[in-house]
Amino acid sequence: MKGKAAIFYGPGKPFELRELPLPEVEPDAVLIRVSLANVCGSDLHFWRGDAPLRLPEDGWIYGHEMTGRVASLGARVKTDSLGRPLSEGDRVAYAYFYPCGRCPACLGKEPAACPAKVDRPLGPSQFPHFHGAFAEYYYLKPGGAIFKVPDALPDELVAPVNCALSQVIFGLHKAGFRFGDSLVIQGAGGLGLQAAAVAKDMGAQTVIVVDQIAGRLELAEAFGADHTINLKTVPDRKDRVNLVRQWTGGVGAEVACDFVGFPQVIPEGIEMLRPGGTYLEIGTISRGVKVELEPAQLVWGSKRIVGVIMYDPWVIPRALDFLVRNRTRWPFDRLLSHKYPLEKINEAFAQSEWHAKDTTSITRAALVP
Repeated sequence: MKGKAAIFYGPGKPFELRELPLPEVEPDAVLIRVSLANVCGSDLHFWRGDAPLRLPEDGWIYGHEMTGRVASLGARVKTDSLGRPLSEGDRVAYAYFYPCGRCPACLGKEPAACPAKVDRPLGPSQFPHFHGAFAEYYYLKPGGAIFKVPDALPDELVAPVNCALSQVIFGLHKAGFRFGDSLVIQGAGGLGLQAAAVAKDMGAQTVIVVDQIAGRLELAEAFGADHTINLKTVPDRKDRVNLVRQWTGGVGAEVACDFVGFPQVIPEGIEMLRPGGTYLEIGTISRGVKVELEPAQLVWGSKRIVGVIMYDPWVIPRALDFLVRNRTRWPFDRLLSHKYPLEKINEAFAQSEWHAKDTTSITRAALVP
């Protein structure tokens, strides 16, 4: 048997569809039939070339924000990661990275910080062939975290769980965000919008969202933002910082977050913090890019910066529970605005692009393999 996959050959080159053999499933692995795969902001970074990669000669299957159904279970897999019976056909949410368990981070019970948790790009000719979300199948390697999905949640709500939603829940946890705190969110994409809802669910006093796309800011308000700042209508950095202080009792926010992925926003976000505040860096994944910082701001302000690249597996079931509790409170159905068949992946990426033109009608595009 075979399955289709979209192969990426590098920035500026179109994805190409190929048929690949389905792998023989190892005893502790799971083969998943992908139901929905979203185009995440980080996927656009790779597609643009913001984050250069050394790709295999036969290309790369990437993408990670996805959900699906169990197609085949390894002989030793009887349950999900919480010990609940797991069968073929079950809907599942799962992590797409694999901590090694044998490094200082893993031994210190910080698997999200494991430097080996994400494979280097592997070509489709290498077992198990289906390495990413932009394909009909995904191979969950032995030891991968996997969880059954509540019947109450449609696939459209579940697909972002293993990336955007779990990232912001874990990120706010690592940043020490607490009941009654104020939050600044830089970037109203998939991460930023869900961060607004999560923060409100956690008891945030004030949530402020900064972006330059008016439609995204309107959606941020629908997801719980108390205030929004449009970079185009408030072009001066000093004015933006003063607005944040005005809305936070004159002191600044306890936590500010980069969810946009462009490092020039970082100094401004740090300035928006109150003394003792924490800056959460999640968005900027591109290596080699730099930004000027004034370290004295951190010292005199007793501020800190926390970087988060992944999350611990315990977050996924809590993210699913968050959605069950809040699925009617916020318009999660508006997060995913466009669907494309896998064959139209090039169109999906082109229409999702906003960096060059500063706008797009798409909040999140999804591929339906």
